[in-house]
Amino acid sequence: MRRTLVLAGLCVLQMTVAIALAQNSGARPGGVENQTQSAAQFAGKIATNVNGLEVTVPIPHPPRGGLYVQSHAPLVAAPFMKLPIGAITPRGWLRHQLELEANGMTGRLKELSPWLDFEKSSWASPDGSGKFGWEEMPYWLKGFGDLGYVLKDQALIAEGRKWIEAILKTQRDDGYYGPRMLLTSLQGKPDLWPHMLVNNILQSWYEYSGDDRVIPFLLKYHRWLNAQPPSTFSNGYWPRIRFGDNIETCFWLYNRTGESFLLELAQRIYDNMAPWRNGIVNWHNVNLAQGFRAPGVFFTGSGAPRDLAQAEANYRQLIDMYGQFPGGGFAGDENCRPGFSDPRQGFETCGIVEFMHSFEMLTKISGDVRWADRTEDIAFNSFPAALTPDWKGLHYLTCANQVQLDKNNKAPDIENGGTMMSYSPFEVYRCCQHNVSHGWPYYAEELWLATADNGLAISLYSASEVVAKVGQGTEIRFVEETDYPFRDTIKLKLATAKSVTFPLHLRIPAWAEDAQIKVNGKRQMVATAPGSFAVLSREWKNGDDVAIKLPMRVSVRTWPKNENAVSVNYGPLTFSLKIAENWEKYGNRNPNWPEYEVLPASPWNYGLELNPRNPEKSFKVVKKSGPLAENPFIAANAPIELHAKARRIPEWQMDKLNVVGKLQPSPVKSDQSTETITLIPMGAARLRITSFPVIGHGTDARKWVANTTDSKAKN
Repeated sequence: MRRTLVLAGLCVLQMTVAIALAQNSGARPGGVENQTQSAAQFAGKIATNVNGLEVTVPIPHPPRGGLYVQSHAPLVAAPFMKLPIGAITPRGWLRHQLELEANGMTGRLKELSPWLDFEKSSWASPDGSGKFGWEEMPYWLKGFGDLGYVLKDQALIAEGRKWIEAILKTQRDDGYYGPRMLLTSLQGKPDLWPHMLVNNILQSWYEYSGDDRVIPFLLKYHRWLNAQPPSTFSNGYWPRIRFGDNIETCFWLYNRTGESFLLELAQRIYDNMAPWRNGIVNWHNVNLAQGFRAPGVFFTGSGAPRDLAQAEANYRQLIDMYGQFPGGGFAGDENCRPGFSDPRQGFETCGIVEFMHSFEMLTKISGDVRWADRTEDIAFNSFPAALTPDWKGLHYLTCANQVQLDKNNKAPDIENGGTMMSYSPFEVYRCCQHNVSHGWPYYAEELWLATADNGLAISLYSASEVVAKVGQGTEIRFVEETDYPFRDTIKLKLATAKSVTFPLHLRIPAWAEDAQIKVNGKRQMVATAPGSFAVLSREWKNGDDVAIKLPMRVSVRTWPKNENAVSVNYGPLTFSLKIAENWEKYGNRNPNWPEYEVLPASPWNYGLELNPRNPEKSFKVVKKSGPLAENPFIAANAPIELHAKARRIPEWQMDKLNVVGKLQPSPVKSDQSTETITLIPMGAARLRITSFPVIGHGTDARKWVANTTDSKAKN
């Protein structure tokens, strides 16, 4: 069944479309269910079988309203819309991460990267000539510009604008812009993958500045693109897999211009690019992290709920096969490989930030809380450890179990040879060195969202301030005070020049049972089901305050597909064994930019002793008193610890490549004495064990088998 951009009566009859599509796609009888979230936002759910996976997704059906840029007919109205860049001011730990980034590798990358040599860049040359003209500079500028905008840092903004001004001067009369070498770099055909990044750069610049040159520039380029043959969208390796990014730009432009050719172009791209609509098409980790979302992005044009379901199915298939461990990522140390799904396998830093971006996009398109929950999972638990605490280095691969970060080769345990786990600011990690830039800036821009019912939504909780229009256009300001995710209370304070009626949508994460909301100290009797948006629709007055409590509890998850190992959560945070870290500099390339190995200085090979009837009772929660540290993602600053009983497993060692040994089936025998161990938030642990074996004492407990051929010196 071919999905086209115009479906008759789409905005009125989405429930009918969903039922018909479910019948045509092998959905279970009664596949459309009642939705627990706001009826104004959803028409129901579609439960369907996609490529053998049972998938249920809510069907967005918001009013075609809102005070910000909404999808215009025939596109599907979005439940949530991005606020203008600059409307949200991050505070607290998130602001500190952004400031570290500005003063660290991203903000000073021109000191390190030859691809940011302005004089040698094809992106800065009016005729598109030059030595450097592929993805590196666009990867960096995509996040660098937004970093300046969210921090309101005029020096960063000026540096970014220097590149934007140069790019705007490269456009030819026919609309093509940028490096001329890219026109023929794919065996005589154009490589347009880097242009997808630059389109995003210009979109952000326009959202921040309103520069009236951007829309005509992008329209002219897309007219050129629309004149290209269909094979353009299936050329090459990277472009054909990632052309979904350009579909998003087509819709963005259409909503600001009404130019109908953009919808036709989006359809042509979708029909000819790699068919993510049929399932996973490629197993490269970054391709997966951004490509899986393509059907969900196209849903805005097709209106077919199956497209949303396909994005969910792509994600689910990936995680079911290669993401069976904590942290929100998957085993993709370059490519996902059959037989390499243990938590010692890594996830590329580029993949981490692209996964975050995908989840943020799908939150706005679908209104589905799961995508925001997933954003937090990987942002809190994996992303911080991909970098040094001072943001002056990163590593290529971050793993759920990772007990030594040395510079030596790990292949074939890891697919790529060479250093993959040590921290370096240099081009040894060339793509990540540039692409890491957009992780936290994009996150900061998505904290608050505009809603289709002229209200506001908190999608991602973080200390911040937002200025936005609500109701009939009244400008209001909310100040959000919280130490979330390290504390469970969020406080909001409203400033408004006059009373105003509007809905406030508050995300209730799937883990948050018994959430409570108070307005001016009075408990609000609104639905707060886990995995939903609670909606406060009322007349608001200046000085109103809102208190949100998301009770955090210890939970223990068993991973049957990874040897029945367990992981431990407290609210949105996953916890790791606290391993003493020995940071050792290596090399002497630039004394201002050291490279580091991180070696374990304490035992790590523990199995947990769990209460078989109530595993959660096996942990004592210890919270540090006093204010939250500026950077809580450092082991020494961890604001929460869990204390637990454990025994060492002497046979569990690093292999001959100094990679942590693979898990073996739990429960596991151990004749070692019981010890009390400390667990800290996973994001604060550069060395970590987060997938734990479980100690057993019954007949089903097995002895850990030492790998004598791969074993190293005992831990």
